[in-house]
Amino acid sequence: MKTLKELSKKGSNKFAIPECDVPDIDIAIEAKLRRGDIELPDVNEVTLIRHFLNLSHKNYGVDRGFYPLGSCTMKYNPKVSEDIAERGEFRLLHPLLPEKEVQGALRLMWELSEYLKEITGMDAFTLQPAAGAHGEFTGIRIIREYFKDKGERRTNVIVPDSAHGTNPASSSMGGFNVIEIPSRDGIVDPDSLTKVVDEHTAALMLTNPNTVGLFERHILTISEILKEKGALLYYDGANLNPLLGIVRPGDMGFDVVHINLHKTFSTPHGGGGPGSGPLGVKSFLQDYLPHPIVEKKGSHFYFKKPEKSIGKISSFYGNFMVFLKAYIYIRMLGYEGLKRVAEISVLNANYVKEKLKHYFPPAVDTIFKHECVLSGKPFRKYGIRTFDIAKRLMDYGFHPPTIYFPKIVDEALMIEPTETETKETLDEFISAMINIAKESTENPEIVKKAPHSTEIQRPDEVKAARQPRLKW
Repeated sequence: MKTLKELSKKGSNKFAIPECDVPDIDIAIEAKLRRGDIELPDVNEVTLIRHFLNLSHKNYGVDRGFYPLGSCTMKYNPKVSEDIAERGEFRLLHPLLPEKEVQGALRLMWELSEYLKEITGMDAFTLQPAAGAHGEFTGIRIIREYFKDKGERRTNVIVPDSAHGTNPASSSMGGFNVIEIPSRDGIVDPDSLTKVVDEHTAALMLTNPNTVGLFERHILTISEILKEKGALLYYDGANLNPLLGIVRPGDMGFDVVHINLHKTFSTPHGGGGPGSGPLGVKSFLQDYLPHPIVEKKGSHFYFKKPEKSIGKISSFYGNFMVFLKAYIYIRMLGYEGLKRVAEISVLNANYVKEKLKHYFPPAVDTIFKHECVLSGKPFRKYGIRTFDIAKRLMDYGFHPPTIYFPKIVDEALMIEPTETETKETLDEFISAMINIAKESTENPEIVKKAPHSTEIQRPDEVKAARQPRLKW
């Protein structure tokens, strides 16, 4: 595809630039900081419109096709949520308006918190965190302040070797040492956990189902091991999707929970935002929540600062538009609908696993939850890596799944279909994967050199990471 500069032709009927609507304020600006004449391409309006429209068609998103990223829950987002969020009554709200003028928004935030409390089994919530990792950091800070108030010097946070990379990062940023424990058959081994839990342990950070897609069946034993030593249990809510309406983290013994509204509750995300990672806590931690939180007295909603608040962790109150879309999603589905979300997400993941397991062996041949982790290891003898399989999928019109994660699975392919995909879509994806498996043994070169049909072929990814071209 040609660039606008290449399409430029002197003497074309150039598009008109709108007049500047910024007031001309007399401010002394150094000459070197002033922008001179802009050298714009000489193209007419129709060429310009077609150029940018064609560029937009090259973007891949869940509205265009299957997006099977594991551990990311890239589900379809209902357009009714988008339409409502576009209403001026919501979109134009300013966070500094007086409480009496935003009672509807405060009610929505309060009710959303109540729904999240019911869904997770927590006692109190803050909506401030802007994403999952931000929620983690908030939770870690609360844990640190809690033990500081108790006069206990707890320096360690435990994470399993299958953890999301944000877990050790958040723990370290929060001032804790990170202790990694090994998994056994894809889940936490209670014996290994017991060996490292002591009076210096602040918390265990755990995702359940974990990043291998398996439910931590020893979770009650794990909770007892932590509680016996006075430590807390933190729930990474990135994989909450298959638990909705079936089991609650709070009932498993978790004390702190973050939720990814932009994953589980169907709000568009990616490219750094928008996101929302509300944090829930049990009652003994609620005084440490960031301020302000929304409270209710009679029919009036108001902001309150918790007594021992760790302070603000986000400007204003969080990403309101994401709250709104998640609220709509929960209200539309209700309890039975959310439970159905969990059931179908588990069904879809296991359908994919059963259809592909003879070509791509699963990490553990058992029932998975929301995602299945397969391996491309059998094709290594043909010179094929999981990386090559992912690239070849692009020729079949699919976004690749997550690869090489979790790190404990050799040549990992992590696939999360979500509940929004039809059987027909899954069958097309399965067929493409089977074709690639056959190509890898019969004609490996076509896989090694993929993709063949995309605008850009296979770039030097190491160079792209180490020597990025951030402008053109």
